Amino acid sequence: MAGNRLRNAGAQVTEQSREQASAKTAFALMGDWNVTPTPENYELFYAYATGSNAVLSQVMEEMIRQRNAFSPEVLEALKARFLLRERAAKTMEDVGAGIGEMLDAVLAKLETAGKDAGDYSRTLSAAGSEMGGTQSPVAVKKVLDRLVGATRAMETRAKNLEGELQRSSEQVTELKTQLDTVRKESRIDPLTNIANRKTFDTELQAAIEDANESGATVALMMCDIDHFKRFNDSWGHLTGDQVLRLVANCLSENVKGRDTAARYGGEEFAVIVRQTALAGAVGLADQIRGTVECKKLVKKSTGDILGTITISIGVAQLSPQDTPETLVQRADACLYRAKNTGRNRVVSEDELAASATSNAA
Repeated sequence: MAGNRLRNAGAQVTEQSREQASAKTAFALMGDWNVTPTPENYELFYAYATGSNAVLSQVMEEMIRQRNAFSPEVLEALKARFLLRERAAKTMEDVGAGIGEMLDAVLAKLETAGKDAGDYSRTLSAAGSEMGGTQSPVAVKKVLDRLVGATRAMETRAKNLEGELQRSSEQVTELKTQLDTVRKESRIDPLTNIANRKTFDTELQAAIEDANESGATVALMMCDIDHFKRFNDSWGHLTGDQVLRLVANCLSENVKGRDTAARYGGEEFAVIVRQTALAGAVGLADQIRGTVECKKLVKKSTGDILGTITISIGVAQLSPQDTPETLVQRADACLYRAKNTGRNRVVSEDELAASATSNAA
């Protein structure tokens, strides 16, 4: 028994020693790279020092090896990529537990209030019975004094309950605010700050259902960054992240209203265009393509221009028999055609159909 306690104590000391060593490593690295010691920056470097996130450790190891600066922009990109998802999941867990505890507490308070009301009702009934017969003034006064005392006690309990429920209401409002924030974050891709794949799937289904009911037109763009792997291989993942954010910003600049720009996955993006026919969507797609092409990718640490970014886009229009899957497949086929006929261009399903007819002839 004593041996087990000694082993447990030894394990705790070893764990504390490891944590202290990791903390010292994190602070030392932040000092070496002139990183402002904020809690979020420390969280990044501590995760690197402990190796708790293998991908983060790999990315930061590559940066350290190449002597890349940890600029504020780079640090923000790392936080968006590696910390936000974990925080959102933890917040959801905490909010769920908090709401559960709150409901239990409110139910307990209401149960107590119900018992108090029952006791008060029985006191009133007993007093009524006693007052029914012929009573002396002294006896009547005793009954009335008991009623006054019970009423005052009930008023006090009611005020206490009101205060407790008010505090519970305020706590529930706070939890709801946290939950709303997490829900919003869960709909957004943390790296590019536009809609994520889950939101895209939801919005596309909603757009199709709305079109089937109202007869409105819907078009879909599937976009892919040309030669994206080349940026990653030549300049590293953080430069690749910069490319993704740049393209996402171009989409956001050109997509308004009920239209939805989303990161579909990897270097692929999608745009749902409501109440727009194919020709209009093709025009918008070419506008987006031109906006991206005009941008220059600049290495923030040196100011060097790394190159020009281009994207290829496929565009399809919703047909009456379409499901989300078939619409995406047709837009993807157009994108594939754009990638294989020179890149940096827009291909619509009309052009794809015309090309197929020409080849058949």
